[in-house]
Amino acid sequence: MQTWLTHLLTLLALPEFGLSTLFVIAFVSATLVPLGSEPALFGLLKLNPDLFWPAILVATAGNTLGGAVSWWMGLASKHLVGKYRSSSTHTRALAWLQRIGPRACLLSWLPIIGDPLCAVAGWLKLPFWPCLIYMAIGKLARYTTLTVALLWVFPGGL
Repeated sequence: MQTWLTHLLTLLALPEFGLSTLFVIAFVSATLVPLGSEPALFGLLKLNPDLFWPAILVATAGNTLGGAVSWWMGLASKHLVGKYRSSSTHTRALAWLQRIGPRACLLSWLPIIGDPLCAVAGWLKLPFWPCLIYMAIGKLARYTTLTVALLWVFPGGL
């Protein structure tokens, strides 16, 4: 087992480039754990600018899969939310999400509300695969936009 794990880490280039570390950070940051993956992405790209697209795609994949975990957590937690059903904010938010459907997951890239949005999509039993596709599109757009802005538009920092 240890040989397999060592081979896997070598394959993912942990010692050399940090893509696997970026994947893990992006994955964890897309769950309800308050962690940002952008600093890891920017740091990796400052050290290895030739990894622009591989790093963007790895961060997007990790963040999207983390969003999928949030979706499944929301699906599993449906019975815990019963006490909040009577709030007007809850009712309005649910009505909006049901009306918009899986496209609401395009907003999964937003700070603060994006990760819970994925969980609520699962709680509402919105279709998994369309939600996952919209999450991936939103997250890819965020990583690409932020990375381009910080590396080339504002190279000295904001």
